[in-house]
This record gives sequence, structure tokens and C-alpha cells, in this order.
Amino acid sequence: MSAYGRTPRDERRRRLGQNFLRPELADRLVADAEFRGGELVVEVCAGPGTITLALARRAVDVVAVEVDPVWAQRLRDLVRQAAPTRVRVVEADILFLPLPARPFRVVGSLPFGQTTSILHRLLDEPTLPLERADVILQWEVARKRAAVPPATMLSTVWAPWWEFRLGPRIPAAEFRPIPRVDAGVLIITRRSRPLLPVAMAGRYAEFVRAHWPFR
Repeated sequence: MSAYGRTPRDERRRRLGQNFLRPELADRLVADAEFRGGELVVEVCAGPGTITLALARRAVDVVAVEVDPVWAQRLRDLVRQAAPTRVRVVEADILFLPLPARPFRVVGSLPFGQTTSILHRLLDEPTLPLERADVILQWEVARKRAAVPPATMLSTVWAPWWEFRLGPRIPAAEFRPIPRVDAGVLIITRRSRPLLPVAMAGRYAEFVRAHWPFR
């Protein structure tokens, strides 16, 4: 225990921004996401596996990504018993992990302090075969990202290829440990008809950043 009365687990949670969703809410999140059997799902920040096990019950193929080595090992032990053939646990930082080359979906409760970095990883390159992401963010951040027309520079950069929809609000009391703010689900889907060619992504992003805010 540290001089401030924190256990090693407390220190990891503080450093990694770990706030874990209760199992009942994890089941609801996965049910609302309407996964189809056989889909490939990358779970971001898998933690203790509440979302992982809910996914395993949907007959999807899961890559559960967890950067904390302690939680990653616990999760391996858990899925070895519960879903040994459909779940692969990867101990890695999602910001640097190579993402699938075939179509995939993303689900997860994102650390509030890393939300923007993770969204950059998923959305900056529209050639990535991501089809949909159902992610939990701070409520106000989710509201801003889902605003129509886009209310932020980043949402404007991503808008030609991605659509954003606001899901349910999640009270802070549904997490352990309890954060200071409520959370919400942000649903991101690939546009069936992009507003711009993928080849223009880099130039368009440069244009938006150079001229934001638009007058």
C-alpha cells in the first residue's frame, strides 16, 4: 500500500482511468448493439470481462484488448473457462495495436482520459474496415460528438465517413469505482455512401484544421 493509502489496484485504476461497468449494464449494451453471429468484435479496454462475457454469449468472435497486465491475465483465466474458442485476450495498448484487416466492429467502455486518442485511432483513417463502434464516453463528450450538424472540429473532420448517434445516458453509480460524471453510449457507423472519397481524407482534415472555426 502506498503512503497515501492506495493499493496497487488503486494506483493502476488511477493511472489507466479504469471505471468498470456493472454486468447488468454490460448485457444491455451488447444487446442494444445488435451483433450478428460470426462478426468480428474488438473490445477496447476489456478490464474484468463484463462486456467480454456478454459478447461471448452472442456467438461473435471477440478480440478483448486490455493494457493492464493484471486484468489481462485474470481475463484469460476467466474466458478459458467460459468461452475458450470465441474469445482471444490481447495484452496491448489499443493505440498501438494493429487492427483487423477484415471488417470488424468495436465495443467498449473507454477510459475518460483517453477518449479522444482512442477515437483518433479508430476514425482518422477511413480505409480501416471498421463498420460500427458502440463506445461509452463521458456524457457531455458523447452529446458533443453526436451533435447535428457537427459541433466540434474533430466531428467535422470525421463526418464525411462516419455517422454519430447518441445512445442512452448511464448514471455514474453504474460504474465501479464511481466516477465524478455520468457516461453515455456513442454509436458510430460507417456511412453507406461517404460524402467524400476516401482518398481526400488527409487533405480534407488539413483544410478543416486550417479554417476552423468556420465563419
